[in-house]
Amino acid sequence: MISMKEKQEIIIGYYRNGDSQRQIAKALNISRTTVGRYIEEYEQSKEQIATSKDGDDVLIEELVKAPRYNSKNRGKRKLTSEVIDQIDKLLKLNEQKKARGLHKQVLKKIDILEYLQEKGFDIGYTSVCNYISEKTSKSKEAYIRQVYTPGDVCEFDWGEVKLNIDGQPKILNMAVFTPANSNYRYAILFYRQDSASFQQAHVNFFEHVGGVYRTLVYDNMRVAIKRFVGINEKEPTEALLKLSMYYQFDFRFCNIRKGNEKGHVERSVEYVRRKAFAVSDSFTCLEKANQWLEATCNRINSKGSQLRKSESPALLFNREKAFLLPAAPRFDCAIIDQCRVDKYSTISFATNRYSIPDHLVGQIIDLKVYPEKVVCYHHNTRICRHERIFGRHEWQINLEHYLRTLQCKPGALAGSRALQAAPANVKSVYDKYFKNKAKQFIELLLFIQENQYGFTTIEKAIRQLNKICPHDISADKIKAVALQKQDPPYDKQAHNDSIATYSNEQLKEYCSFLN
Repeated sequence: MISMKEKQEIIIGYYRNGDSQRQIAKALNISRTTVGRYIEEYEQSKEQIATSKDGDDVLIEELVKAPRYNSKNRGKRKLTSEVIDQIDKLLKLNEQKKARGLHKQVLKKIDILEYLQEKGFDIGYTSVCNYISEKTSKSKEAYIRQVYTPGDVCEFDWGEVKLNIDGQPKILNMAVFTPANSNYRYAILFYRQDSASFQQAHVNFFEHVGGVYRTLVYDNMRVAIKRFVGINEKEPTEALLKLSMYYQFDFRFCNIRKGNEKGHVERSVEYVRRKAFAVSDSFTCLEKANQWLEATCNRINSKGSQLRKSESPALLFNREKAFLLPAAPRFDCAIIDQCRVDKYSTISFATNRYSIPDHLVGQIIDLKVYPEKVVCYHHNTRICRHERIFGRHEWQINLEHYLRTLQCKPGALAGSRALQAAPANVKSVYDKYFKNKAKQFIELLLFIQENQYGFTTIEKAIRQLNKICPHDISADKIKAVALQKQDPPYDKQAHNDSIATYSNEQLKEYCSFLN
């Protein structure tokens, strides 16, 4: 194919200089047939322009267009019908996998190319990509730019974050809120994406912003949608309905696979996660990770965007606060449940076990499960509290819950899970002074429980006894020293009343003597 410069020399040489086609072909070292073809095309274009009434831009463009091969009637040499059949079969297989929910196991274009090459077909990656793109091409969706009223719309979404917490790899869930008007970001981490965490995230956000947005936008998350009714109708969960009624906000859901309908928070999840944890991803505890996340959000909110460099999200949000609805007092966001205490004096929640005082074996216990704790009640009386476990099939045992049973079975103490789960200082005292005196140790623990002493009282008593008789420390001596250390509280009113009573008795006695 000749260049644009060669075409220009052909036209100028023929029409202006009067050179013959043979002379032009010899000078440019190209075929005379090629020279004739370009002169003929030029003549035809000139005639069409001359016969056109007002001229035609398309014809003029055709007149001066760059040379190119005419591949209109040329067939495909590599992309044969046999290759096309193979590609179509693989594309159909991909559709079947998507219908079964296996979106992450479909063949990509490079996989299809490798499959064809293994079958012995001589074809390149570009040919495969072009055919698949043409086969699966769809018209792109147009987006409608929205204008948002201050205090009206706020979007919510979850995002998965992988961190090291206290040296252990953990998969955490990040709740992110983004008001549509100001693009202000607020995020908080949880171990679980459950109803309690969902409610807690909203409570923390409303307290943080000092008000409530009129409309919250959600995608099709399981903590917000209970079930689908028909094609478009969705039934909200009880957790969302409770929040909506208590804080008096409305809500709406996005259409399925339409993340652009809440595009502010959709981008915020990725952006906040990257800015917060791309470099720093190890923390001693969840609280430290949340503090780091909060500091990152503050830093992001203080920076201006590309569109509004002079107005940061924090500045826009401060203006928006005046339009928020007033927030009600803090909502009690807990999952309410009931469990029966089993023979090990434990209850089971989310595959994990929590100990209950042993006198309640066989009883029904009411639970209030928060994102970070489990509180147990019996007949509306609080009986114990546990830190929530986020593993699976784990036990959280409190030794004090088994003292009544261990008093009858002291031999069971040494190998019990309750002793293994006890604090380090409790196990240390047992190993050092009561390893062969389990009954005395249980009596000591009961003494602490009945008198509402802390275990530090026992440790202080032991230190005192080590100064007096280090080789003879018993439970009775510890209890005696502990009782001496606890001075009775001074009651000033009772002291004054006793003096007054004694004085009155003396006065009466003196008056009777005079009479």
